[in-house]
Amino acid sequence: MAHTRKDIIPIPPLLLAIENSGMCGSVALVCSSFCIGEYSLQSRKTHSRRLLPAVQHLMEEAEVGWKDLDGIAVSIGPGSFTGLRIGLSAAKGLAAAASLPLIGISSLQSLAWQFCYSPFQICTMVDARKKEVYCAFFRPEGNGSLQRLTADMVLPPHLVLEEISEPTLLVGDGVAVYRELIDEKLGSQVHLASPNLSFPRAATVGFLALTSWSQNDFLDIGKATPVYIRPSEAEEKRAELARKGGRI
Repeated sequence: MAHTRKDIIPIPPLLLAIENSGMCGSVALVCSSFCIGEYSLQSRKTHSRRLLPAVQHLMEEAEVGWKDLDGIAVSIGPGSFTGLRIGLSAAKGLAAAASLPLIGISSLQSLAWQFCYSPFQICTMVDARKKEVYCAFFRPEGNGSLQRLTADMVLPPHLVLEEISEPTLLVGDGVAVYRELIDEKLGSQVHLASPNLSFPRAATVGFLALTSWSQNDFLDIGKATPVYIRPSEAEEKRAELARKGGRI
């Protein structure tokens, strides 16, 4: 049993969760019964210097030691290339050092799951820049679970909106970026999630990871990589140089 504050009795498994796919960096401790604690910070600065201190602070406040943990969950993308790389690298290092299993969760799935009791189909729209959004469609099943309707994709927003033919809840920071286009194309046919609820959270990553933990669905720490969906700018430049016959 985890050695935590006497006023809480967590039901195993106890997971440390990391969400680093966007501007809001987040860490959480969750168990089967509740969220023990969560720390989130919205910032345009890199999460690299804050992530490990945030983990340490959260664990100290919750009086949880590394030996109390049963696993580490991390958002693996899609999202910010830098944020995902930092988050997964930290999670891999912590998992290896503490001999804990590592669980990867789709950032779009965790974002949609925050609205799992919606009466409408859910479409995540996360700003991917370059006039594109990371997106995926889900259907709430009424019992707190989601049916995935599509894979995680990166598309121009107008192509995403063309796929919507029924009342749909739009979730993610891409909604605000492309609000004018959404109103023009679909108007009252879609519902927009409140911005104060529409950001990724580590606690959600952790709760989704509980199912993966029970099924022994773990990442290979040595081989795990972020899910970028599209190539990075550096990879695109290398490919362009190769096409032109330049040096890479």
